[in-house]
Amino acid sequence: MAQLMTLMIENALGLIFAVSLAARLGLPVPAAPVLVVAGALVSIGQVSLPGVLLAAVLGNLIGDGAWFYAGRRYGHRFMRLLCRISLSPDSCVRRSELLITRWGGLSLLAAKFVPGVSVVAPPMAGALGMSSLRFLLFEVGAALAWAGVFLGLGYAFRDSVQGVLNGLADAGGVATLAVVGAVLATLAVRFWRRRRFMQLTRMPRISVDELYDLMGTATPPLVIDVRGNASIRIDPRRIPGALPLSLKDIQHRRRANVFDGARDVVLYCDCPNDVSAALAAGALAAQGVVRARPLAGGLDAWVAAGLPMSLHTTATVRRRAGAPDATADATVLPGINL
Repeated sequence: MAQLMTLMIENALGLIFAVSLAARLGLPVPAAPVLVVAGALVSIGQVSLPGVLLAAVLGNLIGDGAWFYAGRRYGHRFMRLLCRISLSPDSCVRRSELLITRWGGLSLLAAKFVPGVSVVAPPMAGALGMSSLRFLLFEVGAALAWAGVFLGLGYAFRDSVQGVLNGLADAGGVATLAVVGAVLATLAVRFWRRRRFMQLTRMPRISVDELYDLMGTATPPLVIDVRGNASIRIDPRRIPGALPLSLKDIQHRRRANVFDGARDVVLYCDCPNDVSAALAAGALAAQGVVRARPLAGGLDAWVAAGLPMSLHTTATVRRRAGAPDATADATVLPGINL
């Protein structure tokens, strides 16, 4: 136990910087427990509080800053990449979009404490055009708050922390195996949930060629873009005539009047495995709209096929609760307070 504490004391600042950086880059490292232990060490004067805070803030700035500028430079392409490698690709963008559109810069603070969103929020802020200065100010404040919470817990419960460390030291290899087992079990459960979720969204899909042919008939299908406002702002391209109607809008039966039951409905997104479009099609089926199908491959497949594109209009996106506007084609810049 003495060797463990000596190692922590001698390398506290470097360790805190490393785990803070790794956590912000999305690696599964126990950053919070390390900060709690550091807080206990601060309480007994073994490490410097300003040094610990500086190390944590620098780790956050470098990690989140890298994602922020990647989002700014590569936009929707980088966001799709992040979601494809996420264990929760169906929800990572939606949750971060909800935070950013509601809270603006304060979302960077909330993201520090929300699993699955912490890595996605900075690049989405960059893709949505948040200024570098605004990002820097909010990021520093969020990093200080994040580090302060866990350091404060360690400071307040230093006796309990000492007891836990003593127990781990006495358990030795058994404790290590327990920690590794818990991490592997968590990953296994999340992977199983993802596979089960994908099975629930299995349904017949329509190909881009089939959709293109149907659009030229006397009764073209109703095409729905189920992405949220922030996603559309990042990538305003759309299939010509597509109506923006988010998954949440469909699930809550908003604008139900546009579904007359006599037309085919095709829904698309830009998410892995067409998850959002499949969920929307399932929600419509439950509401009695049985001719709804997701577009296989979504917007990416349409673009890859070289088929015609247009851009969402500002009025169309802002007027989700009104009548559809499928004719005007102009750049979309829906107002989001960043």
